[in-house]
Amino acid sequence: MKTEDVLNVFKKAGALLEGHFILSSGRRSPVFLQKAFVFKDPVLTAELCKSLADKIRATLPVLPDIIVAPAMGGVIPGYEMARQLGLNSIFVEREDGEFTLRRGFSLEPGARVLMVEDIISTGLSSRECIAAIDATGAKVIAGACIFDRSGGKADIGVPLISLASKVFPSYPPDDLPAELAALPAVKPGSRGLQ
Repeated sequence: MKTEDVLNVFKKAGALLEGHFILSSGRRSPVFLQKAFVFKDPVLTAELCKSLADKIRATLPVLPDIIVAPAMGGVIPGYEMARQLGLNSIFVEREDGEFTLRRGFSLEPGARVLMVEDIISTGLSSRECIAAIDATGAKVIAGACIFDRSGGKADIGVPLISLASKVFPSYPPDDLPAELAALPAVKPGSRGLQ
């Protein structure tokens, strides 16, 4: 799949939104990818994750032992990526603001991990997830995401394999173009939820 194919899946699911959105990073954008609208459809989710799994198989010299995803956004694509690759999937979640393994999940020291995200913008959640994995002694061999909003600029500390990549305009909240400032701001993401 190419970026336009992925965007067409988002459009089909009603997940390519236009307006004035507050991104997880705090920046503002006229475009929001509401991946929850895609992930509610198992067929569309499997289609995207199969394409990403094929890309991972073609890119990585050695496959991971396990998938780890950050909650909440990465849980569904992490699970489906694990299904496509024939692996187990676990997730980290925030406890006192920090990502950690909970629910009895653990990683073996030296285990090869593929960190799977839904959408990467700045890479902050991915870096935090990778730090939690590193703390266990496991080794993150790469990150993967359905959509890279940074256009390849986000540094997550390991190689990043994205199914689609495109930079959408984004602005600091104190420097908005007039047409964006005229619209009410909406925060549809999950960062900041307890």
